Amino acid sequence: MFRLASSWVWDFWIADDGEQYHLFFLKASRALLDPNRRHFRASIGHATSTDLITWTEQADAVVAGDSPAFDDLATWTGSVVQGDDGRWRMFYTGVSRADGGLSQRISSVVSDDLFSWHREPDAQVLEPDSRWYETAESREWPDQAWRDPWVFRGERGWHMLITARANHGDPDDRGVIGHATSTDLTHWTIEPPLSNPGAGFGQVEVLQTALVDGRAVGIFSCLAPELAQRRSDQDPVGGIWAFAADSLVGPFSLEDAYRLTDERLYVGTLVQDRAGQWQLLAFENYDGEGGFVGSIIDPLPVTWADGRLEVDLTVNRAHSR
Repeated sequence: MFRLASSWVWDFWIADDGEQYHLFFLKASRALLDPNRRHFRASIGHATSTDLITWTEQADAVVAGDSPAFDDLATWTGSVVQGDDGRWRMFYTGVSRADGGLSQRISSVVSDDLFSWHREPDAQVLEPDSRWYETAESREWPDQAWRDPWVFRGERGWHMLITARANHGDPDDRGVIGHATSTDLTHWTIEPPLSNPGAGFGQVEVLQTALVDGRAVGIFSCLAPELAQRRSDQDPVGGIWAFAADSLVGPFSLEDAYRLTDERLYVGTLVQDRAGQWQLLAFENYDGEGGFVGSIIDPLPVTWADGRLEVDLTVNRAHSR
């Protein structure tokens, strides 16, 4: 388990350099006392491991930018990839003081070694295209949802999956998989969403697609209060969700998404260990009494059963579906 005495730890993503796993995570001081205050105090921490179990904390990776900037209030969830030039690029979410954190935006920082990260003055800042997505002006949601970029190399270049909301449909049921493409990791084009609204989710957080044992699958997270009413009426439990995929780049159907864990665990990330076994990592969200925990669990093996991804929760008996 990865736990910090001084800070809560929650959303995270992993980069693998072939020798070490690099864990990047949101953190905020426990001195805030109320964990609900952590979001607008978040920075991006860093830890390393050779086995996904024992982690060594490193210097923080990214903190809020100097004002005025799109990320001068807080830095949120992202992903890391290595470009053709060998440099690493971290895509992440930023919120600004100018609008009180209302509008989420996406940009990037670069590194040669995964330890020291640098902002580029001309780095593109991505915002939702109002042709397809809710914006701060058109939203029927507490904020402009445009965050959690998951970047990977796919068909015809680089792809970015984004937590977003469509600009039409029932207000509580507009969660979609946003999409952007690039040929060079620097210049991005906003594309139409890769899923349709009406799947039963107000938002789909921290998306990831992966080839697990040769089969494409996607995962995301959604809490119970953010389920659409019609899905909540059937099963009012949130958590980590999985969905079938024909490819890593979609299009995707979320109507048949199924829950992997309840929301005591959140932000599931699929990663392959050195033995080739696929594992799920997640952060401890709620304890048995509903209090926030803020630490990252040890890996849980995942397998396929009857065409669905399953998590071996017996490895960590403190948690159940």
